[in-house]
Amino acid sequence: MTTYNFDVLVIGSGVAGLASACKLAESGMLVGVVTREKDPQISNTFWAQGGIIYPNPDDSTLKSDIEKASSFTSNGEAIDVLKKHGKRIIDELLINKAQTSFEKNEAGELLYTREAAHTIDRILYKGDFTGKEIQVSLLNYLKDKKRFPNVKFLQAHTAIDLLTPQHHGVSIKQRYEENKVVGAYLFNQETSEVCKALSKMTILATGGIGGLYLHHSNSEGARGDGQAMARRAGASIIDMEFIQFHPTTLYDSSGHRRFLISEALRGEGGILVNSKGVRFMSKYHPDEELAPRDVVARAIAEEIIDTLHECVYLDISHKDPEWIKTRFPTIYEHCLTKGIDMTKAPIPVVPAAHYTCGGVKIDMDGKTDLTNLFAVGEVACSGLHGANRLASTSLVEGLTWGYIAAEKILEEIADVSEYESRKIRDWEDGSEDIDKALVHQDLMTLKQTMWNYVGLTRTSNRLKRAQAMFRELNDEIGKFYKKCKLTDSLIGLRNSVEVGSIVLQSSLRNKESVGCFYRKN
Repeated sequence: MTTYNFDVLVIGSGVAGLASACKLAESGMLVGVVTREKDPQISNTFWAQGGIIYPNPDDSTLKSDIEKASSFTSNGEAIDVLKKHGKRIIDELLINKAQTSFEKNEAGELLYTREAAHTIDRILYKGDFTGKEIQVSLLNYLKDKKRFPNVKFLQAHTAIDLLTPQHHGVSIKQRYEENKVVGAYLFNQETSEVCKALSKMTILATGGIGGLYLHHSNSEGARGDGQAMARRAGASIIDMEFIQFHPTTLYDSSGHRRFLISEALRGEGGILVNSKGVRFMSKYHPDEELAPRDVVARAIAEEIIDTLHECVYLDISHKDPEWIKTRFPTIYEHCLTKGIDMTKAPIPVVPAAHYTCGGVKIDMDGKTDLTNLFAVGEVACSGLHGANRLASTSLVEGLTWGYIAAEKILEEIADVSEYESRKIRDWEDGSEDIDKALVHQDLMTLKQTMWNYVGLTRTSNRLKRAQAMFRELNDEIGKFYKKCKLTDSLIGLRNSVEVGSIVLQSSLRNKESVGCFYRKN
């Protein structure tokens, strides 16, 4: 069985994981970066369009804006951490080292934009592909072998489970050890081999769970792998009922990942109209199109029901055509491929699952309640977002906590000893070939159940129906997971059902409509 040994294992290659890996690599740590994708560019970060908050410590309204967007449920301590460290880390890692190219004026000064629920312009951006610019610049910096020969990328490797002596030790006596994480089992998609990756410290940076829903704006890998692995290892998972739905994704019939129509369109003056051409947001909120995302998403859903039409429309065609093409080049080009010229006609849009506000519980250093396990980015929950996320906080949150977690690890890792590989069991694979049709059908059942019963609006009856569906799915998937040979899709299905159940149970417990969580009864 192949075994890897690292100082730090980073599972995930989005902004949070890369921020951690960069800081650790600079200090000479032997770092393993794991991604289930063949291309480490593919992540939710890559698809992020709008921008990244530049949190100036002197910004007097950032904290109140985050709190207001969260319906006053966010963790004030986490906001303070973001304000204290965010600008420093953007300057140090993105601007100075990775040389991320943000928009500037003719004098070379950074330009700022504003999105919904922000009181001032404080968001750095690069056209409408800010996430791509950040992702590519960080990867280019980290993958320079002359600079960082101590970094190993394990691409097309799917994390199966976090390694703990209690669960995976070869001796009964290991059950009495402290519950700590010592690495992970990894599935090599190309060879179908399972390997052990041992590490002194492990960082989860696997992203959110949008891929569990029938309609979502995430990469398909956002299926809850990290949350499920952490839960099985014994970590606390919190706030999982708070799933933010992006109000505006392009309505078309191709696939489940819906193309994101950035909130910046509304920030720059785009208006929402229904199928009758009537502007409607004033009925739902005084801030109209710039209301918090959950309000806009539910308003669109109501208009779709009321008009018996499959979508509503986002119209920015009243702006100068050349300005639109320059400001939103990615959206403009993508819409053209669907036969829509956004300089002349409105864009058909629908809501889609977008962001997970909850996750693995962490402290202000990114530490979980399992020894030697950190979690950063969307997989984690510091309470920064509370019940609803303010636009453009996700990239800066991932960057900030990814970097801070690495700084904390560098303080503590000298006191952590390597765990012996021989004391962790080798993986025992199943013997039967997987029935791909069953996996596909179960995944579709899961996605439809999440969308219809655990989606934008939740009711007691819908949640009870979902509960019955999940009982059956858990039972069936558990049976063939044990006996079948591993595939990436089987690993993902197992994790998705487990995390879907967590969202369901959290939704059943919470009777209060708050933020992006809405229950009718």
